Amino acid sequence: MTTTMKHQRGLTEQAAEAAIDQACRMLRLPTLRAQFVPTADAAEREQLSYRGFLAELLMAECEDRQRRRSERRVRAAGFPRSKWLTDFDFDANPNIPAAVVRTLAICEWVKNGHPLCLIGDSGTGKSHLLIALGTEAAMAGFRVKYVLAARLVNELVEAADDLVLSKTVARYARYELLCIDELGYMELDKRGADLLFQILTEREETASVAIASNDSFGDWTKTFTDPRLCAAIVDRLTFNATIIETGTDSYRLAQTRARADGATG
Repeated sequence: MTTTMKHQRGLTEQAAEAAIDQACRMLRLPTLRAQFVPTADAAEREQLSYRGFLAELLMAECEDRQRRRSERRVRAAGFPRSKWLTDFDFDANPNIPAAVVRTLAICEWVKNGHPLCLIGDSGTGKSHLLIALGTEAAMAGFRVKYVLAARLVNELVEAADDLVLSKTVARYARYELLCIDELGYMELDKRGADLLFQILTEREETASVAIASNDSFGDWTKTFTDPRLCAAIVDRLTFNATIIETGTDSYRLAQTRARADGATG
Protein backbone atom coordinates (compact mmCIF):
# COMPACT_ATOMS: atom_id res chain seq x y z
CA MET A 1 0.00 0.00 0.00
CA THR A 2 1.44 3.37 -0.99
CA THR A 3 2.18 6.14 1.48
CA THR A 4 -0.47 8.33 -0.20
CA MET A 5 -3.19 5.69 0.25
CA LYS A 6 -2.23 5.21 3.90
CA HIS A 7 -2.37 8.95 4.39
CA GLN A 8 -5.81 9.18 2.78
CA ARG A 9 -7.18 6.34 4.90
CA GLY A 10 -5.86 8.05 8.00
CA LEU A 11 -7.65 11.38 7.32
CA THR A 12 -9.71 12.73 10.15
CA GLU A 13 -13.34 13.68 9.44
CA GLN A 14 -12.39 17.34 9.47
CA ALA A 15 -9.48 16.81 7.08
CA ALA A 16 -11.64 14.68 4.78
CA GLU A 17 -14.29 17.40 4.59
CA ALA A 18 -11.63 19.99 3.83
CA ALA A 19 -10.20 17.79 1.07
CA ILE A 20 -13.66 17.24 -0.43
CA ASP A 21 -14.36 20.97 -0.26
CA GLN A 22 -11.13 21.74 -2.10
CA ALA A 23 -11.75 19.05 -4.72
CA CYS A 24 -15.28 20.33 -5.37
CA ARG A 25 -13.91 23.84 -5.90
CA MET A 26 -11.29 22.56 -8.35
CA LEU A 27 -13.84 20.41 -10.22
CA ARG A 28 -16.51 23.15 -10.11
CA LEU A 29 -19.14 21.10 -8.31
CA PRO A 30 -20.87 23.74 -6.15
CA THR A 31 -23.96 21.70 -5.28
CA LEU A 32 -21.96 18.65 -4.28
CA ARG A 33 -19.74 20.91 -2.18
CA ALA A 34 -22.75 22.50 -0.46
CA GLN A 35 -24.66 19.28 0.11
CA PHE A 36 -21.90 16.79 0.88
CA VAL A 37 -22.03 17.06 4.68
CA PRO A 38 -25.83 16.92 5.14
CA THR A 39 -26.11 14.17 2.51
CA ALA A 40 -23.35 12.18 4.22
CA ASP A 41 -25.08 12.59 7.59
CA ALA A 42 -28.43 11.50 6.11
CA ALA A 43 -26.78 8.53 4.36
CA GLU A 44 -25.25 7.44 7.66
CA ARG A 45 -28.59 7.65 9.46
CA GLU A 46 -30.43 5.81 6.67
CA GLN A 47 -27.59 3.29 6.24
CA LEU A 48 -27.27 3.93 2.52
CA SER A 49 -24.73 1.93 0.56
CA TYR A 50 -21.70 3.73 -0.86
CA ARG A 51 -23.34 3.56 -4.29
CA GLY A 52 -26.59 4.99 -2.95
CA PHE A 53 -24.76 7.84 -1.23
CA LEU A 54 -22.78 8.67 -4.39
CA ALA A 55 -25.95 8.54 -6.50
CA GLU A 56 -27.70 11.01 -4.17
CA LEU A 57 -24.85 13.48 -4.47
CA LEU A 58 -24.46 13.21 -8.23
CA MET A 59 -28.20 13.49 -8.89
CA ALA A 60 -28.34 16.63 -6.75
CA GLU A 61 -25.45 18.14 -8.72
CA CYS A 62 -27.07 17.27 -12.06
CA GLU A 63 -30.48 18.63 -11.05
CA ASP A 64 -29.01 21.89 -9.78
CA ARG A 65 -26.85 22.26 -12.89
CA GLN A 66 -29.94 21.79 -15.07
CA ARG A 67 -31.79 24.41 -13.01
CA ARG A 68 -28.96 26.91 -13.42
CA ARG A 69 -28.85 26.29 -17.18
CA SER A 70 -32.59 26.91 -17.40
CA GLU A 71 -32.28 30.13 -15.42
CA ARG A 72 -29.49 31.33 -17.73
CA ARG A 73 -31.60 30.61 -20.83
CA VAL A 74 -34.55 32.51 -19.33
CA ARG A 75 -32.32 35.49 -18.53
CA ALA A 76 -30.76 35.38 -22.00
CA ALA A 77 -34.21 35.52 -23.62
CA GLY A 78 -34.57 39.13 -22.44
CA PHE A 79 -38.10 38.98 -21.07
CA PRO A 80 -39.09 42.36 -19.57
CA ARG A 81 -40.66 40.72 -16.51
CA SER A 82 -41.40 37.29 -15.10
CA LYS A 83 -44.68 35.70 -16.15
CA TRP A 84 -45.76 32.13 -15.44
CA LEU A 85 -48.64 30.01 -16.70
CA THR A 86 -49.42 29.07 -13.09
CA ASP A 87 -50.24 32.74 -12.45
CA PHE A 88 -52.59 33.10 -15.42
CA ASP A 89 -56.26 33.39 -14.52
CA PHE A 90 -58.09 31.38 -17.19
CA ASP A 91 -61.40 31.91 -15.39
CA ALA A 92 -61.07 35.67 -15.87
CA ASN A 93 -60.78 35.28 -19.64
CA PRO A 94 -62.88 32.36 -20.94
CA ASN A 95 -61.85 33.21 -24.53
CA ILE A 96 -58.48 31.58 -23.89
CA PRO A 97 -58.61 27.76 -24.05
CA ALA A 98 -56.69 26.48 -21.03
CA ALA A 99 -56.21 23.02 -22.54
CA VAL A 100 -54.63 24.46 -25.68
CA VAL A 101 -52.27 26.66 -23.67
CA ARG A 102 -51.21 23.75 -21.45
CA THR A 103 -50.52 21.68 -24.57
CA LEU A 104 -48.40 24.54 -25.93
CA ALA A 105 -46.40 24.47 -22.68
CA ILE A 106 -45.11 21.02 -23.70
CA CYS A 107 -43.26 22.90 -26.49
CA GLU A 108 -43.80 20.43 -29.35
CA TRP A 109 -44.73 23.41 -31.55
CA VAL A 110 -41.29 24.91 -30.89
CA LYS A 111 -39.60 21.60 -31.63
CA ASN A 112 -41.52 21.43 -34.93
CA GLY A 113 -40.84 25.07 -35.88
CA HIS A 114 -44.50 26.09 -35.90
CA PRO A 115 -45.78 29.63 -35.28
CA LEU A 116 -48.03 30.93 -32.50
CA CYS A 117 -50.28 33.97 -32.87
CA LEU A 118 -51.93 35.69 -29.91
CA ILE A 119 -54.49 38.21 -31.12
CA GLY A 120 -56.59 40.50 -28.93
CA ASP A 121 -57.03 43.87 -27.29
CA SER A 122 -54.82 45.30 -24.57
CA GLY A 123 -55.24 43.75 -21.14
CA THR A 124 -56.53 40.40 -22.40
CA GLY A 125 -53.43 38.38 -21.51
CA LYS A 126 -51.45 38.28 -24.79
CA SER A 127 -48.11 39.41 -23.41
CA HIS A 128 -48.52 37.29 -20.27
CA LEU A 129 -49.02 34.18 -22.40
CA LEU A 130 -46.24 35.14 -24.81
CA ILE A 131 -43.70 35.55 -21.99
CA ALA A 132 -44.95 32.54 -20.03
CA LEU A 133 -44.83 30.19 -23.02
CA GLY A 134 -41.45 31.60 -24.03
CA THR A 135 -40.23 30.92 -20.50
CA GLU A 136 -41.50 27.34 -20.70
CA ALA A 137 -39.57 26.88 -23.95
CA ALA A 138 -36.37 28.31 -22.45
CA MET A 139 -36.68 26.03 -19.43
CA ALA A 140 -37.21 23.08 -21.79
CA GLY A 141 -33.82 23.76 -23.36
CA PHE A 142 -34.68 25.89 -26.40
CA ARG A 143 -32.85 29.09 -27.31
CA VAL A 144 -35.44 31.88 -26.98
CA LYS A 145 -35.42 35.61 -27.68
CA TYR A 146 -38.09 38.15 -26.75
CA VAL A 147 -38.25 41.50 -28.52
CA LEU A 148 -40.75 44.30 -29.13
CA ALA A 149 -41.71 44.58 -32.79
CA ALA A 150 -40.68 48.25 -33.02
CA ARG A 151 -37.31 47.55 -31.39
CA LEU A 152 -36.65 44.63 -33.75
CA VAL A 153 -37.42 46.73 -36.83
CA ASN A 154 -35.25 49.60 -35.58
CA GLU A 155 -32.39 47.17 -34.95
CA LEU A 156 -32.72 45.75 -38.46
CA VAL A 157 -32.77 49.21 -40.05
CA GLU A 158 -29.65 50.24 -38.11
CA ALA A 159 -27.94 46.98 -39.09
CA ALA A 160 -28.74 47.60 -42.75
CA ASP A 161 -27.36 51.15 -42.50
CA ASP A 162 -24.18 49.80 -40.86
CA LEU A 163 -23.84 47.05 -43.50
CA VAL A 164 -24.16 44.27 -40.92
CA LEU A 165 -27.70 43.15 -41.77
CA SER A 166 -26.74 39.59 -42.75
CA LYS A 167 -24.93 39.16 -39.43
CA THR A 168 -27.96 40.42 -37.49
CA VAL A 169 -30.38 38.22 -39.43
CA ALA A 170 -28.10 35.21 -38.83
CA ARG A 171 -28.03 35.96 -35.10
CA TYR A 172 -31.82 35.96 -34.90
CA ALA A 173 -31.94 32.80 -36.99
CA ARG A 174 -30.05 30.94 -34.25
CA TYR A 175 -32.95 31.28 -31.82
CA GLU A 176 -35.31 28.34 -31.86
CA LEU A 177 -38.16 30.58 -30.69
CA LEU A 178 -38.48 34.29 -31.47
CA CYS A 179 -41.18 36.05 -29.42
CA ILE A 180 -42.31 39.33 -31.04
CA ASP A 181 -44.52 41.46 -28.81
CA GLU A 182 -46.70 44.47 -29.64
CA LEU A 183 -46.89 43.78 -33.35
CA GLY A 184 -49.39 46.25 -34.80
CA TYR A 185 -48.80 49.14 -32.41
CA MET A 186 -47.08 51.21 -35.08
CA GLU A 187 -47.15 51.66 -38.83
CA LEU A 188 -44.05 50.36 -40.58
CA ASP A 189 -42.65 51.94 -43.69
CA LYS A 190 -41.83 49.78 -46.70
CA ARG A 191 -38.21 49.31 -45.68
CA GLY A 192 -38.98 48.30 -42.10
CA ALA A 193 -41.69 45.89 -43.23
CA ASP A 194 -39.35 44.34 -45.82
CA LEU A 195 -36.68 43.76 -43.18
CA LEU A 196 -39.14 42.16 -40.77
CA PHE A 197 -40.37 39.95 -43.60
CA GLN A 198 -36.77 38.86 -44.17
CA ILE A 199 -36.51 37.70 -40.56
CA LEU A 200 -39.76 35.74 -40.86
CA THR A 201 -38.74 34.20 -44.18
CA GLU A 202 -35.43 33.00 -42.70
CA ARG A 203 -37.38 31.14 -40.01
CA GLU A 204 -40.18 29.71 -42.15
CA GLU A 205 -40.86 26.05 -41.30
CA THR A 206 -37.48 25.76 -39.54
CA ALA A 207 -37.78 27.82 -36.33
CA SER A 208 -40.76 29.11 -34.39
CA VAL A 209 -42.11 32.63 -34.18
CA ALA A 210 -44.64 33.66 -31.54
CA ILE A 211 -46.32 37.03 -31.91
CA ALA A 212 -48.73 39.09 -29.85
CA SER A 213 -50.82 41.67 -31.69
CA ASN A 214 -53.70 43.93 -30.73
CA ASP A 215 -55.01 43.88 -34.31
CA SER A 216 -56.77 41.10 -36.16
CA PHE A 217 -55.08 39.88 -39.34
CA GLY A 218 -57.55 41.85 -41.43
CA ASP A 219 -56.35 45.08 -39.80
CA TRP A 220 -52.65 44.44 -40.33
CA THR A 221 -52.69 46.66 -43.42
CA LYS A 222 -52.46 49.54 -40.92
CA THR A 223 -49.04 48.22 -39.90
CA PHE A 224 -47.90 46.78 -43.23
CA THR A 225 -49.20 49.29 -45.75
CA ASP A 226 -48.16 47.28 -48.81
CA PRO A 227 -51.09 44.84 -49.32
CA ARG A 228 -48.98 42.17 -51.01
CA LEU A 229 -46.30 42.28 -48.33
CA CYS A 230 -48.97 42.23 -45.63
CA ALA A 231 -50.54 39.13 -47.17
CA ALA A 232 -47.14 37.43 -47.40
CA ILE A 233 -46.37 38.17 -43.73
CA VAL A 234 -49.75 36.88 -42.60
CA ASP A 235 -49.16 33.75 -44.68
CA ARG A 236 -45.76 33.18 -43.03
CA LEU A 237 -47.18 33.60 -39.54
CA THR A 238 -50.32 31.52 -39.93
CA PHE A 239 -49.10 28.45 -41.83
CA ASN A 240 -49.23 25.53 -39.37
CA ALA A 241 -49.84 28.09 -36.61
CA THR A 242 -51.78 27.90 -33.39
CA ILE A 243 -53.96 31.02 -33.27
CA ILE A 244 -55.49 32.16 -29.99
CA GLU A 245 -57.88 35.09 -29.97
CA THR A 246 -57.82 36.59 -26.49
CA GLY A 247 -60.87 38.81 -27.10
CA THR A 248 -61.67 42.45 -26.49
CA ASP A 249 -62.56 42.64 -22.78
CA SER A 250 -59.62 43.68 -20.64
CA TYR A 251 -59.58 41.39 -17.60
CA ARG A 252 -56.74 43.51 -16.23
CA LEU A 253 -59.09 46.50 -16.18
CA ALA A 254 -61.84 44.33 -14.69
CA GLN A 255 -59.50 43.22 -11.90
CA THR A 256 -58.56 46.84 -11.17
CA ARG A 257 -62.21 47.83 -10.97
CA ALA A 258 -62.98 44.85 -8.73
CA ARG A 259 -60.20 45.86 -6.34
CA ALA A 260 -61.47 49.43 -6.32
CA ASP A 261 -65.03 48.28 -5.61
CA GLY A 262 -63.77 46.04 -2.82
CA ALA A 263 -61.89 48.93 -1.25
CA THR A 264 -64.94 51.21 -1.27
CA GLY A 265 -67.50 48.52 -0.42
